[in-house]
Amino acid sequence: MGYTIELEVFESGGCASHKVGEKLRHPEDRGIMCPWLLDSVSSMIRVLRYGGTLPWEYKGTPYEKEIDPQGITTEFVRCPDPTSSGVVPKITRKKRARK
Repeated sequence: MGYTIELEVFESGGCASHKVGEKLRHPEDRGIMCPWLLDSVSSMIRVLRYGGTLPWEYKGTPYEKEIDPQGITTEFVRCPDPTSSGVVPKITRKKRARK
């Protein structure tokens, strides 16, 4: 696959498992992610890993996306944890450099 996927916790809402600024690599760090977070990012990661993008952009909000088919693309998703945790990871896809 031609991409790397990284997650950075953008908001944590007091989550005991993940703190703002924490960086995780997918799939390498799946074992560190709580099940709620892993489940919420899985669909987005599948889209990004195969070169796709999702159509919403959230212009003018803190969740505004970067879409660059030649480099970096970002997505945001909220964890479905039913408590007030509200973890929001920023998912970043980067094209791997060709050797």
